[in-house]
Amino acid sequence: MVYISHYRSPIGDMLLAADEIGLTGLWFEGQKYFARQLEEKQEEREIPLFEKVKQWLDIYFSGKEPDFTVPLHFVGTAFQKEVWEILCTIPYGQTMTYGEIAKQIAAKKGLPHMSAQAVGGAVGHNKISVIVPCHRVVGANGSLTGYAGGLEKKEKLLALERVDYNYA
Repeated sequence: MVYISHYRSPIGDMLLAADEIGLTGLWFEGQKYFARQLEEKQEEREIPLFEKVKQWLDIYFSGKEPDFTVPLHFVGTAFQKEVWEILCTIPYGQTMTYGEIAKQIAAKKGLPHMSAQAVGGAVGHNKISVIVPCHRVVGANGSLTGYAGGLEKKEKLLALERVDYNYA
């Protein structure tokens, strides 16, 4: 069973989705790929996990780094899951480039090269915004590139974390 709930953040309303394993989705209302692949059969209910997620979000949006994690359930391809796991390692207040993520995956697989564009596609399809911090991924020169929630939201999230980034 998939459960859904809503959260009102300072930068826009959000939809939460979870199953028995963990959080499967956290989208800003109206963002690109909003609730894509969310099962048609769902129940709006405040399950204990949502209480924990909303507590995490409250701390985060107050400008502090939450000191706990919430259970996640990645639903995607093996490559997407690999990218999303790397996103989870980007420290609060820091950024990583698409190319750096590609290099990590290439090294792990023993490949000479991995496409930064392929990484960008997986980052863009991240279903768990903010908690899986795809907003911390920037272009090779530090520029702010695409964000499914919109560049304005990406800027606000990075500003909230006091990230020093370059505009190209």
